[in-house]
Amino acid sequence: MLTFTDAQLSAWLTPVLWPFFRALALFMTVPVFSQRAVPTRVKIALAFFVALAAQVSMPDVPPIPLDAPEALLVLLQQILIGATIGFAVRLVFAGVEYAGELIGLQMGLGFAAFFDPAQGGAANAVSRFFGATTALLFVVINGHLILVAAVIQSFQVFPVGPEPMAFVRMLQVHTWGAEVFKLGLWIALPIMSMLLFANLVLGVISRVAQQMNIFAIGFPITLSVGLLGLLLMLPMMEQPFVMALERALSHFQ
Repeated sequence: MLTFTDAQLSAWLTPVLWPFFRALALFMTVPVFSQRAVPTRVKIALAFFVALAAQVSMPDVPPIPLDAPEALLVLLQQILIGATIGFAVRLVFAGVEYAGELIGLQMGLGFAAFFDPAQGGAANAVSRFFGATTALLFVVINGHLILVAAVIQSFQVFPVGPEPMAFVRMLQVHTWGAEVFKLGLWIALPIMSMLLFANLVLGVISRVAQQMNIFAIGFPITLSVGLLGLLLMLPMMEQPFVMALERALSHFQ
């Protein structure tokens, strides 16, 4: 008759259980994978596959009885770390979408707003376009592999332990909000400079030729300049996005 003790069961489940919950929290919060189009069963299967495949490079995890009080704290730690990795990636996406908001407002597309179910609010056409482009770029540059590598390497930086809030004090997550505005301004600054120059030219024309209806020609000109700037900027969006993504995930590697 096959028999095993609780200690043996904990030793078998612990190496797979905690990476599974950390990876599952990541897939539940990270952009692209957290969308409703991805079924929950797929997320669970991906998390289990990542936890199982990572056993080769995983550090030794101390066996913790599942009925011990420390098990709840360890579970909370895995969920917080996985969700924080997804939150860091989400900040990068938000920075790019914020750049689209700034560009759209400067182009005069503030009235062309659509409801974005991912954000739960309205976003203009340029922001939606940047969001879709960033999601496609994330897949093209193998961002999912970068995420898997980050969540596996996070066990070296933040090992399994009964202190769920220790990594929060180390990372200072509350200071990451400034990265959204820095990245957004960094991406939007070239096109905003072009639009500022176009508005200055229109202002000079309105003063020189006052009989000209500047409002009738101003909107087509700013819209054309903005679209031309987007056309020139799209091939160069990969570099700032990849740099921001690597910088966000470097905290966990």
